Amino acid sequence: MTSIYQYSKEELTSLLEGQPSYRVEQLWHGLWNEARHIDEITTIPKALRTSLVEQFPDSLRVVNDVASDHGATRKWVFQLDGGATIETVLMHYDDRVTVCVSSQAGCAMGCTFCATGQAGFSGQLSVGQVIEQVMFATRAAAPSRLSNVVFMGMGEPLANYAVTVEVVRRLHGYRGLSARHLTVSTVGVAPAIERLANEGLPLTLAVSLHAANDETRNELVPLNRRYPLERLHQACATWIERTGRRLSFEWALIDGVNDTDRAMDELADYAQSLSAHVNLIPLNPTPGYLVMGSSAQRVHEFRDGLLERGVNATVRNTRGRSIAAACGQLAQVTNAKRRTIPVRAG
Repeated sequence: MTSIYQYSKEELTSLLEGQPSYRVEQLWHGLWNEARHIDEITTIPKALRTSLVEQFPDSLRVVNDVASDHGATRKWVFQLDGGATIETVLMHYDDRVTVCVSSQAGCAMGCTFCATGQAGFSGQLSVGQVIEQVMFATRAAAPSRLSNVVFMGMGEPLANYAVTVEVVRRLHGYRGLSARHLTVSTVGVAPAIERLANEGLPLTLAVSLHAANDETRNELVPLNRRYPLERLHQACATWIERTGRRLSFEWALIDGVNDTDRAMDELADYAQSLSAHVNLIPLNPTPGYLVMGSSAQRVHEFRDGLLERGVNATVRNTRGRSIAAACGQLAQVTNAKRRTIPVRAG
């Protein structure tokens, strides 16, 4: 089942061969400028709309739709052709509207504190399936304008490299989203970070760090055994040198694990050497990881300690925890009796 968003403008032109040339412009405008569903693009004839809907049925089917934060946070569970599920989260803030999209069904990175990592990997998403998440959320956000897209849902975006890069290109080129409104999160696939640095893409890079010594990070983020902190540092330095853009480190605070004074010193040294921003995330509960997140007091003490050490640090506003839509909670539905849980959102 192929999404119509899989197609470039040139490919759509070939698809509509025999139609007046302006039909391509009408269809393109409806899909990208207005983010309309095919059957809502009333500038093209009904017969053509019907034909396109039949040829390109939705590649995402809603199987669950829940909201929290008085409606400001909304999560969808989408079923793909073949049965796998992904999750997408829409968040309204005072100054922006953000969608958190999945790049894979499940995740193979195996981060111990992340529900997605605990659930395992089912498959890669296509360009069209990722963009459909964005457009679905755009319609749901109306009349507010969707302004930000973050690749922090299920999966490791840089493990689906070609798709992630193409989606960013299209959202920037076709949809007009700016660099600071497109964020790709990675657990640290060092060669892919270096490759991404050479793409000339307008995006923000967020690295899920969570520990600044190899022993602890090996346990939290198994990929660290392949690309340890020194190798990751090289990749991050390359990113900064090639792009001229600041990067951020995400740090999920875990009681007694990475919220100690020693952890704070290690993080401060690592972040300062790259002039990186640190985004602190209160650990969200997941069924397979019983360690507790840091207390609210410790979260703010940790932030203040980083600031005193000269590190630019902020605390992420946790959203959607009650509907398992917060950072680290997204996961596939594998048991009908189990509550739907989302994958790594950060």
